[in-house]
This record gives sequence, structure tokens and C-alpha cells, in this order.
Amino acid sequence: MFESIKRISRTIWTSLAVLALASVAAQAAPDKPTLQPAAVPGSAGFSHVKSLGGIDEYRLDSNGLTVLLVPDHSAPVVTFEVTYQVGSRNEVTGTTGATHILEHMMFKGSDAFNDAKGNSIKQMLERVGGQFNASTSFDRTNYFATVGRESLESYVAIEADRMRHLWLHEADRQAEMTVVRNEYERGKNDPENVLLEEVMAAAYVALPYHHPTIGWKSDIEHVPIAKLREFYDTFYWPNNATVTVVGDIETDAVLGLIKKYYGVYPHSPAPIPTIYTEEPAQSGERRVVVKRPGELGAIIIAHKVPNGRDADQAALEMLDAILSSGKNARLYRSLVDQGLALSAAAGTDVFHDLSLHTLYAALTPGTTHEQAERALVAELNKIKTSGVTPAEVASVKQQYIAEDAYKRDGTAAVASELSEWIGVGDWTLYITFPQRVQQVTPADVQRVAKQYFGADQSTTGWFVPVAPKTEKGS
Repeated sequence: MFESIKRISRTIWTSLAVLALASVAAQAAPDKPTLQPAAVPGSAGFSHVKSLGGIDEYRLDSNGLTVLLVPDHSAPVVTFEVTYQVGSRNEVTGTTGATHILEHMMFKGSDAFNDAKGNSIKQMLERVGGQFNASTSFDRTNYFATVGRESLESYVAIEADRMRHLWLHEADRQAEMTVVRNEYERGKNDPENVLLEEVMAAAYVALPYHHPTIGWKSDIEHVPIAKLREFYDTFYWPNNATVTVVGDIETDAVLGLIKKYYGVYPHSPAPIPTIYTEEPAQSGERRVVVKRPGELGAIIIAHKVPNGRDADQAALEMLDAILSSGKNARLYRSLVDQGLALSAAAGTDVFHDLSLHTLYAALTPGTTHEQAERALVAELNKIKTSGVTPAEVASVKQQYIAEDAYKRDGTAAVASELSEWIGVGDWTLYITFPQRVQQVTPADVQRVAKQYFGADQSTTGWFVPVAPKTEKGS
């Protein structure tokens, strides 16, 4: 349950998938990055930046577009993805949710590609049997499609066109606003999702992770089309984007396509705005209580931890697995087996800036919030004082290997994982993070528990169910 809550809150998807294609695994073997800033033979205008684990990074010299190529010739399919380094992290009061609304607007067409001409992105991909989608998160927005290799150029042409030639009409904003508002209201009907949003709003005071990716309702309803145009004209440029191509490709040919369609755009006329705000140190525990109609109570205990690129993230990953991976995990044994919770979990959402670690429990009938909170804190304290065993660490490492392989199974899965690391700020972690995990020791797990999970740095949220209000006379 908790994983689904986190997905709803942290990543907003625009569901536009059509006919699915078979895709292929593209696991990359770890190695050291090769740094060779030199021209690509046969592909004038690109510089090779580095190579790591079967992934080659290039830079389009004319405008700064980053390109990642992951060749895999197992099947004649290709996933093409564009990741913009803009998310709700780049929003301010008055424009919260703008990134997500703009993501919706990106499918409205342009002068060159639109429904009336019969060549819109949806129409084109329906004809060729492609699978496509888009998503908005805190640190990035991405657009992607999986197509047969013979259809790649048609998709690249449309994807590149909407980087700078998107229609942004008030009528379309109004239409998409109602769709987004419905998404917002569905989220508000999920008490645990609301609890997570409240906890994040309390945990982050200065950083823009304070507000939800979908935005606040008043901003969703009233953001002017001019603000969306300003947002688009600020962030949708080649030098703020990474093109990732995974599948049955030849380097020179695909770079030629990218140059043909993206090389027509200049570098952004002004520097892409950076986030320089820093979160002040927390000096005491924070608490929130959400009361609304519901069946059962829930609790979240959150702590801010380092950004997603930090070396301690691997130890946090192993700590979370020891706490909540499977029925032998510590939280399952101490809360679920003891009848205190229907489910319990631990997880770290990795962000470009300070990340957030959460403990979660869905209470059983009759369990008080105090009981569940004591049980969750007790498990953290056991790790702080007594550590974890080598056997526990070895076991969760094996589980991680299996789960990580599953997440990389297919061209679309590889592109998606790369996009998440691009948002965090370093795509090479796609290759190196599993290596870091294998180097984690029991002492590392105990150390991060002691370092980051102090009571004075916690934000605790309770969902307290109440009876629904009834109308008078009913």
C-alpha cells in the first residue's frame, strides 16, 4: 500500500499508452567511465563525453543537448525518451502544479503536428503500434515512446518539434485544468496520500518539495496561460534536456537523426534558473494530524536524509530492505505479526536535494497511534544500538540484485530508470549504485541509522479516521 501512496504523491503520470510492444532487457556491465571529449566519427557536431557500462554520453555542440545511447540489438524495437530537468522543484507559490499541467499541454499539438492534420503524436503512434507516456516528478519531466526501429524517425520529428513549437491555448488550458483537478481530487480522497503530503509540507520548510507535485488546487485552477508560456520558454530548451535512446540502434544513424531534428534549436537565450535555496537545520520534532473520514488509522515517521547522489544512499537502501522487505523483515515481524499493523514499510525517496526517508504503518482495528509509533521507533533504535547482522545484509543484497534486474527488464524500463537518475543529477548512478549496494557493511547500516534518525529531526504524521458528516435530517 505504502509504495502506491508514494507513487501517487511523487510522480504524476499522463496515461496515453496505446498498443504495447515487446521490449528487451538492456543490462549494462559495470565498468569505469571513459572520458574522451572528442568528435564522434561520422557524426560531426557531437562530442563524446563519457562511456560507462555500455552507455555512451554525447553532447550536441551547437546547443548543449545531452544524448545517452544504449544499444541493444536483441529485438527490432527502440525506446526514445526526453528528460527535462524541470519538475515541481522549480515551482513557486502561484505556479505550483505548472510543470504537470504543461506536461498535459504538451500533447495538444503544434502547427506542424496536430489532430486536424492527422499526424499528432497519438495518431502517429496508434498507426505504428507504439507505446508512449509522460510523467512529472519533483526533479524532472519525461516524455517517451517505444516503437519499432523503422518508426523511430517519425517519433523523433514530433518529439523534437514540441520542444519549442508547442501550442499553448487558453481553451486547452481550461480543458486540461479540469482533468488535473480531477486527479487532485482523487488524491484528496485517499487519506494516506493526504497524510504523506502533510508530512512533506511539514518536513520541508524552505525547499520546494514542501508542495505536492500536482500543486495546490487554487494554482491548478487559476494559473494564467501566460505563466505556462513563461515556464515553457524558461525550461524547454536543448541545454536543459537529455535524450535517451535504448534499443536496436546504430550510433551514427541515431545521432544523425537527433542532430537533424534537435540541431535546429539554439541554446537557451538565458541561463536555466538554478535552485540555490537550502533547507535550514531542523531543531526539534514536528507533528501533524490529519482527521477525515476513513476506516483505519495510519502513521508516517519521516526524516530528511542526503540528496540522491550521496554515498550513504546505498546503506539507507539496505537499511530499508532489512526493515521492510518481505515477511521476515523486522517491521513485519514486530508490527504485522504482532497484530499492530496491516502493513508496515520503510523507504527513501531520492531527490536532487535533501531526500526523505519514511516509516509507515497502516493500523489494525484497536491499535492506537501511540502503540504503532512506539513500535516503529523501537525498531529504528534497535538498529542504532545493536546494529544488524551480516546474514541480514547478505540476504537483502541478494533481494536487491533480483529486484534491480526486474526494473531493468526492457528498453522502456532501462530508459525510465535512467530518467530517474538524470533527475537526481547523475545518470552514471544507474551503473554505479548497484556496485555501492554490494559494498555496504553492517557497520554502514548502523552508522546511517545513528546519523540521520534522531527524534529532533523527525516529522511524524497521524491519520485519525473520523465519522463522515451527515446532512441534517438524514
